[in-house]
Amino acid sequence: MAAIVKTDFNFPGQSDRYVGKVRDVYSINDEYLVMVVSDRISAFDVVLPEGIPYKGQVLNQIAAKFLDATADILPNWKIAVPDPMVTVGHKCEPFKVEMVIRGYLSGHAWREYKAGKRTICGVQMPDGMVENQKFPEPIITPTSKAAEGHDEDISKEEIIASGLVSREDYEQLEKYTRAIFQRGTEIAAGMGLILVDTKYEFGKKDGIIYLMDEIHTPDSSRYFYADGYGERLANGERQKQLSKEFVREWLMANGFQGQDGQKVPEMTPEIVSSITERYIELFENITGEKFCKAEDGTSDEILERIEKNVTSCLCKM
Repeated sequence: MAAIVKTDFNFPGQSDRYVGKVRDVYSINDEYLVMVVSDRISAFDVVLPEGIPYKGQVLNQIAAKFLDATADILPNWKIAVPDPMVTVGHKCEPFKVEMVIRGYLSGHAWREYKAGKRTICGVQMPDGMVENQKFPEPIITPTSKAAEGHDEDISKEEIIASGLVSREDYEQLEKYTRAIFQRGTEIAAGMGLILVDTKYEFGKKDGIIYLMDEIHTPDSSRYFYADGYGERLANGERQKQLSKEFVREWLMANGFQGQDGQKVPEMTPEIVSSITERYIELFENITGEKFCKAEDGTSDEILERIEKNVTSCLCKM
């Protein structure tokens, strides 16, 4: 099983390339984007040294499914999925914030809460809550998008006051965020899962707001199994979850949280294989479909397949 951790394509009409933590994004004629979802994996805003086979395919195909499932709420950037690891879509001007929405007190919000904070991104959290407890209503806790390094918590009023997003646009983003989260929650419930928290990215093209990038994937979202949630919460037990949190927990248990001077623990073949299995598990649980692995091959063979499929797609656009 080869993992794709680097791409360097030259597609027809290509004008630019951006390499993110996980995605390599190619600009085509300043009108379209080719997003190649690599097998890189990041945690604590650090790209880990080993790729995870099939992770890119899992993320790309889950995102495509949920983009289709929410297209009646607002337009999204997706045009085609010419390869299991690639989406081609509209190039939008991204808003410089990520819309994080939380239905439960988990992850970063819980770490802040446990440290004594009761306000996050200007939003008040009730006293007396325990880890993984459901909020009375989902809360939106946006972050400013960092070109590199850590994204930073930011409040609605700070976003508007700084001019990052206009008040009119931001309030529309909030409405879209709640509607998409509600749809994702309903779909997850039908699969026996709880959508705990997630993040969305939006952009504008021709004055219209578009939903961009991935949605409801294990990299951007946290899921619990609904069965046994209440009992585990009452007993103070860890929730059985499907998300990238298990990677963060493994790193923390081995002394790494992305801080200066810390070293990423060795990612053995067994660890890498177990992460692949967890990603496939989430795909099958959240989609209700069997995961069909793209044909295996060497890294060069997979890259050749991607280039052929994307080039064919672009020539038809």
